[in-house]
Amino acid sequence: MTQALTVDQPVPAKRHVPDRPPLLAVGVMIWLGSELMFFSSLFAAFFTIRAHAQHWPPLAGGKLDYVQAGIFSVVLIASSPTFQLGVWDIEKGDRRKARIWIWVSFVMGLAFIGNTLYEWHDFLSKGIAPHTSSYWSLFFIMTGIHGLHVTLGLIAMLFLLGRMKGAAGDPGEVNVFQAVGYYWHFVDFMWLGIAGCLFLLKAT
Repeated sequence: MTQALTVDQPVPAKRHVPDRPPLLAVGVMIWLGSELMFFSSLFAAFFTIRAHAQHWPPLAGGKLDYVQAGIFSVVLIASSPTFQLGVWDIEKGDRRKARIWIWVSFVMGLAFIGNTLYEWHDFLSKGIAPHTSSYWSLFFIMTGIHGLHVTLGLIAMLFLLGRMKGAAGDPGEVNVFQAVGYYWHFVDFMWLGIAGCLFLLKAT
């Protein structure tokens, strides 16, 4: 009697999809809703000041580097899909790849912050400050507040990496990873609006 030989085939890992949204995710979404209202007030202030300005943007001798701003905007926006790749990997249980994607996103976000600080230093060294004109006041406020949010996201990534040390994970690890992802996507999305206002909108 011959017996059929079976060869174990690797089973592709399936994503962990919860039956209902975790409480942490719900809490983060509610908090991001309040953050959206906060950023909306910044946009409202921007358009109000711009509407009453005779010339826009009043650079007062300053000069914007559109190429540099565009490059680092792409870098930041690209960090959103890289982090999402990490979310999908952690949902499938591949913690090693998930950690790699966190580091990739972290470096890209850190490069963006480095460019923001460089721009600030460059403008301030040339005598361009928040009190120079209404435009520069908005520029420093909006990029500063957004930069603070990016920095908080980077700190959250470091805490997430610290939590993921070791070979074994914990049941709440996926939820925390997803929550940080929600925040990071929000920060990147807000930059699209801020960059559009500061660099693309011109007066007629």
